[in-house]
Amino acid sequence: MKVLVVGSGGREHAIIRKLKENKTISHIYCAPGNGGISKDAECVDIKAMDIEGMVSFAKQNGVEFAVVAPDDPLVAGMVDAFEAEGIRTFGPNKAAAILEGSKVFSKDLMKKYHIPTAKYEVFTDSEQAIAYIQEQNTYPTVVKADGLALGKGVIIAENFEQAKEAVVSIMEDKIFGASGSQLVVEEFLTGPEVSVLSFTDGHVVKPMISSMDHKRALDGDKGKNTGGMGTVAPNPYYTPEVAQRCMDEIFLPTIQAMKQEGRPFKGCLYFGLMITPNGPKVIEYNCRFGDPETQVVLPLLKTDLFDIFNAIYEERLADLDIKFSEESAACVIMASGGYPQKYPTGLTIHGLDEDGQADGAIIYHAGTKFDGEFKTAGGRVLGITALGKDLQQALDRSYQVVNSISFEGAHFRKDIGQRALKALEK
Repeated sequence: MKVLVVGSGGREHAIIRKLKENKTISHIYCAPGNGGISKDAECVDIKAMDIEGMVSFAKQNGVEFAVVAPDDPLVAGMVDAFEAEGIRTFGPNKAAAILEGSKVFSKDLMKKYHIPTAKYEVFTDSEQAIAYIQEQNTYPTVVKADGLALGKGVIIAENFEQAKEAVVSIMEDKIFGASGSQLVVEEFLTGPEVSVLSFTDGHVVKPMISSMDHKRALDGDKGKNTGGMGTVAPNPYYTPEVAQRCMDEIFLPTIQAMKQEGRPFKGCLYFGLMITPNGPKVIEYNCRFGDPETQVVLPLLKTDLFDIFNAIYEERLADLDIKFSEESAACVIMASGGYPQKYPTGLTIHGLDEDGQADGAIIYHAGTKFDGEFKTAGGRVLGITALGKDLQQALDRSYQVVNSISFEGAHFRKDIGQRALKALEK
């Protein structure tokens, strides 16, 4: 069986390393891939958004199963294109991927089906949005671009000036392009955040182990929002009681709502949750594996990932007993100096072996290239994931390896997992 994985980051590397455990897979292609992925799969130089190029490559090379990992090609309908050619595919089709592709769609869906989320209003006019914010006069307030924005389309404004600036930059200056033609203004929720990735075949939901992401660039949750500076799993705030409420009030109702709307969702559905004083609420949906959550969740998965993908494709997920390890996992992201703003690339990475790995942890490559040696090629460069009998051990192991790897200007947070450790103490 030949498999093609679409994408080029740490998430894709984690998926590929897990797929390699399956004995029926003879060859894995990754398009476009990266330097580290090239040690685990054959990288093909096709851009992730080149739907025609992907499908034509898959047909010419006898690919029998495709995994579409990033949001952009999912929202653009890449799954539909593969399936139209008879290629089995993991990921939601275009009709279902709108759950992440449009914040307005997802908020309206939650309102219609009584799925708990923050209060919100939708605007197509910047002046009306600004007037509404002024009238509400409650801060912080959350301003979201409707469409995809590389994980950066959400602005938390601490006062009226910041909120107005957010509206103008999204709707008038179009900093996120067409994604900003509609805008959501919503109430700011408080409480611990939990990420839950889940497998679904459109009928049943099988949640994976919970995780906690660290979005801000600097220690103490300061600095700019990034695509994620590290993760830990499981998330101590996600207790069995919270998990049951999420299943009853959020997970199953979402799957049923999508079915009701004629948009059955098959693939990985990511629930971004806030455990508020009034119970769990949805902050956002993603229509795919989260990055870097995947880098802590998949190493704990004991059931074969490719078996799960096939069960989802064939809509028989209910028959599968999905098991996870009892261990904990921690992933620390090593980023380029300057990320998430301007940063240099092409810097030599020291401390990796010839396969791009290091003893004591799994090294997931997010932004690297290989030309005889590994070099930086992105903002988030490496994800250093370690497992342990408890969270402290996983963190100790991860940081030990982080400290043995270097490149000029390397930047990482030194407090990943500290909030989770405090919660565990309680």
